Amino acid sequence: MIADLTLATGLFLISASFFAGFVDSIAGGGGLIQLPALLIGLPKTQAVTVLGTNKFASVFGTTTAAALYRRQIKPDPKVLIAMALPAFIGSAAGASMASQIPTKSMRPIVLVLLIIVAIYTWLKPDLGKIELLRHQSKRRIQISIAAGLIIGFYDGIFGPGTGSFLMLILVASLGYAFITASAIAKVVNVSTNVGAIIVFGIHGAVIWQLGFILGVANVTGAVIGSRIAIRGGSTLVRKVFLIVTLALILKVGIDTFASF
Repeated sequence: MIADLTLATGLFLISASFFAGFVDSIAGGGGLIQLPALLIGLPKTQAVTVLGTNKFASVFGTTTAAALYRRQIKPDPKVLIAMALPAFIGSAAGASMASQIPTKSMRPIVLVLLIIVAIYTWLKPDLGKIELLRHQSKRRIQISIAAGLIIGFYDGIFGPGTGSFLMLILVASLGYAFITASAIAKVVNVSTNVGAIIVFGIHGAVIWQLGFILGVANVTGAVIGSRIAIRGGSTLVRKVFLIVTLALILKVGIDTFASF
């Protein structure tokens, strides 16, 4: 597969993976760049294999970003575990059904949800600027488990907007600041990626060599993006989050109406 790629296509995919890692490390949404690039660069490859390769490449950058955030930001480990483990299970379940359920039927629902996320965040300029945790610890754990399972399943079966949905739950429902929410979301994203990769890998739906090469580029972007995000704090993460969510609305909207 690697040998079949032209130099121009290879450089295009590596550049896309770098920028995907950069954007994803700040506020999620890297799949908005990397997945379409893979679909363009590998037009003859089955969609499920493109999805699997995208997950494999992404896990390198997401893991790096999660590690860099953890050095500076220390969220409640109970919340991390409560959200990440169900997300792993949900993602594996979703990935196992990815080739069976037509994703185009999900696009209108996702489009509406993303619009709600964008409007809600826009109308609340102080949202996520400071950390003001809500609910008792037990209740936060329960919400984390439910959100991790549902969003993990969605990420495994479809994916666009996963970061936006995670961030909104963590900020609006649990009361985390945007920068802390981004740190937690990265750990959860690692979990969803690993869960999906295992399933895709078992079914031979991963181009391992290409995924590894793109993963290196993804890591480079993630290192730069994470450092900028940590330096810029919640204000910067909120701005990038809104930009990414609006871009996702545009992308999913175009895909939705183009399929009619």
